[in-house]
Amino acid sequence: MKALPVPPGRWKRNALVLALVIAAVVGGTAARAPILRFLGAVLVVEDPLSPAEVIVIAIDGGAAGVLEAADLVHAGVSERVALFAEGPDAVDAEFIRRGFHVEDKAAKWRRMLGVLGVTNVEEIPVPVNGTEAEAVFLPRWCDDHHLQSIVVVTTPDHSRRVKRVIRRAMGDRPTRVSVRPARVSSFDSKSWWRTRGGTRTGIVELEKLLLDVVRHPFS
Repeated sequence: MKALPVPPGRWKRNALVLALVIAAVVGGTAARAPILRFLGAVLVVEDPLSPAEVIVIAIDGGAAGVLEAADLVHAGVSERVALFAEGPDAVDAEFIRRGFHVEDKAAKWRRMLGVLGVTNVEEIPVPVNGTEAEAVFLPRWCDDHHLQSIVVVTTPDHSRRVKRVIRRAMGDRPTRVSVRPARVSSFDSKSWWRTRGGTRTGIVELEKLLLDVVRHPFS
C-alpha cells in the first residue's frame, strides 16, 4: 500500500515533540522507569533465526555486529558473511589528502572476523553511508546473487528501523530477510537512560523511528 503524503514540516514537529517528551521523562523520577524500558524495547526487534545463505553486517553494525556475525557463523546459521563498503568521511578524506593511510571499516571488520575464525567473507562493492543508502543496494545485491535468505545483523537500538527500511526496499522479492540485533552492545534497552551515551542514542533513534513511521505509516 502506498504511504500517505506527509504535510511539509509535520515530521519535524513530531520529532521535536518526541525529543521534548523523552527529555522530560528521562529527567523525571525512577517511577517512570517502566515507560523508559518500554521506549527502549520499541527500538529493538529480533526475528526468529533459521539457516540462511549469507549473514550481512549492516553499515551501522560496527564491532558489535562483527561479534554477532561470528557467533552466528559458529552456531551454524551460515558460513558466509558480507560487509558493506563505506566511503571515507570528510575527516578520513583530509587524512588521506595529507598522506596518511586510513583503513576503511570493511577492511577492519574483515580482519576482526578472521581473528574470530570466520574466513568466508565478502564485500558488497558499493560504498554506502547510512541505512537508506544501504537499503537501496541490498536488494540489487541479493538479486545479483540469487539469494533466497539472508540475516542482517545490526545494533539493538537500530534494529527495528533497519527492519522497516529493508522490508520496504525488498518489496515483493522472494529473499527472506531476518534482522538480528547484536547481543553484545553498548545499548541496553532496559536501562538506556542511565548513561549519557545511552540517553543520546535512545533519543536519536526514537526520533528516527518516529520519522520513519510518519513518512511510511503502512510499511
